Amino acid sequence: MKKALICGISGQDGSYLAEFLLDRGYEVCGTSRDAQMSSFRNLIRLGIRDRVKLESMTLTDFRSVLQVLDKVKPDEVYNLGGQSSVGLSFGQPVETLDSIATGTLNLLEAIRFIGAPIKLYNAGSSECFGDTGGRAATEETPFRPRSPYGVAKAAAFWEVANYREAYGLFACSGILYNHESPLRPERFVTQKIVATACRIANGSNEKLCLGNITVQRDWGWAPEYIQGMYRMLQQNEPDDYIIATGKTYALEEFVSTVFSHLGLNWQDLVITDESLYRPTDIAVSRGNPKKALAQMRWQAQYDMHDVARMMVDARLAGEPERKAS
Repeated sequence: MKKALICGISGQDGSYLAEFLLDRGYEVCGTSRDAQMSSFRNLIRLGIRDRVKLESMTLTDFRSVLQVLDKVKPDEVYNLGGQSSVGLSFGQPVETLDSIATGTLNLLEAIRFIGAPIKLYNAGSSECFGDTGGRAATEETPFRPRSPYGVAKAAAFWEVANYREAYGLFACSGILYNHESPLRPERFVTQKIVATACRIANGSNEKLCLGNITVQRDWGWAPEYIQGMYRMLQQNEPDDYIIATGKTYALEEFVSTVFSHLGLNWQDLVITDESLYRPTDIAVSRGNPKKALAQMRWQAQYDMHDVARMMVDARLAGEPERKAS
């Protein structure tokens, strides 16, 4: 039985990944800063809370990381921890850089120190690329991040590459584009849109306030993106991969799809609020996932329209959409 340690198991990706690995016979251990006090709501929603072992660990504390790795003795480590909001990173840049860049470095150094053949997956981000002028980014596209979050993810990416080359660690970064699900909290714009639209459909008189709705993103379905993470660690050699749909849509189109699915006209119910604009933003974000298809046989099955409708259906049903097969 393989053992997997998931840092950040309480989040969207960590919870779906835990479910996915359990279904494949893994022993799964997850970490939280305080495992005894955390609610692990997403694990409960997926019905797997009792099947997962939990440990308290702080990624920014090297001693804490080393102790947990030595205790769990995992075959695979999935680094999904750290501050996860691009918007929030502008208000908390120091915490963002510390939790992502220092946290990743501590994991790498602890694995090197232990000397066991542990495989590491690091959660990279399309935010590293910044604005590519509308061109689809590949694994060779230079990084020009436009947010503290993107800067932190870029630093973590190069830490992983350095340890892979310098010390021979099996360490990979998945450069994931936007991926959504019913497990997203409402501070993420997609879930904010879905939740507000559903309330309006149920009789609320409120309006949906959004920032720049002309930005374009490559949106995918989170439960199938975690399969890409898993496949990276099953390859013969460690490498970095873009995980994306290859299709880009404006935020306005996501809004339109959600409201239309509920029989509503979004133009009567959405207000643009310039105070919600970010100091810097990416106009068009688009990924080229051809390497993932060629080397891992991974390809997205759902696009933005599917994701928007599934999130609405799950919200109306009062429970998360089940995993993709």
